[in-house]
Order: sequence, then C-alpha cells, then structure tokens
Amino acid sequence: MENSDKKSYRPLQKMFMSVPPKYDLLNRVLTLRFDESWRKKATTQLLSNHPKRLLDLCTGTGDLALRLYKTAAHGTEVYALDFSQPMLELAREKAARREVKEVDFRFGDAADMPYEDGFFDGVGIAYAFRNLTYKNPDTDKFFAEILRVLRPGGQFVAVETSQPDNPIMRKLYHAQMKYITAPVGGLLSGEKEAYKYLADSASDFYTPEEMKKILLKAGFSKVSYKQLLGGVAALWTCIK
Repeated sequence: MENSDKKSYRPLQKMFMSVPPKYDLLNRVLTLRFDESWRKKATTQLLSNHPKRLLDLCTGTGDLALRLYKTAAHGTEVYALDFSQPMLELAREKAARREVKEVDFRFGDAADMPYEDGFFDGVGIAYAFRNLTYKNPDTDKFFAEILRVLRPGGQFVAVETSQPDNPIMRKLYHAQMKYITAPVGGLLSGEKEAYKYLADSASDFYTPEEMKKILLKAGFSKVSYKQLLGGVAALWTCIK
C-alpha cells in the first residue's frame, strides 16, 4: 500500500479543529444535499445484518451515528468516535437537541481505538474514509484497528467521494472541486487550506476498483462497491 510518504501527510486533527462551526451547512451546500441520501444508503447497509453494536468511525458532527440510532432496531447500541473535540461537542449538542442520550460519543484515535477485540457487528464511516487513506502514513494502522474491533463476519461500510468512470464526467467533477468546492468552501468557512485539501484529495483519490484491491490486501475477506451519482461517490461494503 503506497501511503508511506510522510511529506504528503496532512495535519488532519488541526484542520478539523478549525472547520466545525459551519461544517454541516457547507456539506449540504457543496453536495446539494446528496451527502444525506448517501449516508442513508450507508445506514441501510450497516443495518442489513441486524447488528447489536455499531460504530460510526470519525463521526464528525454525528450525522451517521444519529441516523443509525434513529433507524436501528430497539436495543441496538450505537457508538461514535472522533479525534476532534470541537466536532464531538457539535455532535453531542445535536444529539441533545434531538433528545438522544443513548449514543456513546467518545474522543479517540482511529489508529488506536478504545474498544475490545470483536466488539462491533458493523463499523461505518461517512466522508472521512479519504482522510484515513489519502497519502496518510497511518492507513495500515487504521485498517488493522477496524478489523480488530469487528467481530468475524462483521462488516465495514464506507461512503466517500470517488472517481467517475466516464472521462468527461471525471473532468467536470475535478473542475467542480477545484473551481467551486475549494473557493466557495474556503470563503464560507474561512479555512482555505482545509478546502483546498478537500478538493485536491478528492480529485486525486482512488477509483472504486483500486480501493477494493487495497481493502482486500488490508485483510477483508470480501469487498464490493456501488457507484453513486455517476461515480462521484461510492459505497464500499467489506466483510471481515
């Protein structure tokens, strides 16, 4: 896995300490609310094997965790982990507004999770998968930890930006990231570097098939994917 270039590593924790205040609004605006429908698809997949315990990894402001809690069968335990305290504060505030007390929001590192081996039936990640795998020297650690906390037969579900197969659509997508997402996101958030990173990493990210091979090499026994909106995003389902 070619993720050992430490010069390419981004100070992700610092970046996500500064973005939060307008994070949800920017996600909705910049994805035309498609982020919500794609998160719903991830939820459906995570609940397909009737899990008892689920983890929203890199939960951010808690959208996936709260959707899982709302949709899952009664008694399903939902946990959420992130290494940004400002993000977690927003997630807890959001949960409180919705009168949700049962989701276990916790501060922690995806490379060293505070959970026992085989603790979860499913682990999900929405729109942070690229941050763990794009030129990140700790990618192998992240995959090893995900596999460790999953029970045998458990599933890891990731929804993330991807690369359209159609070359014209791919060029249009890259142009949109460079000329719309980066400047608009930077202007509205005041964090130009963060949204430049978003645009650059999204444009240079793996194709769905490339990521499938990486996930299989990491140790998952079965990997499948679905392309979304012509391939600008994808949903990977991985079985331990």
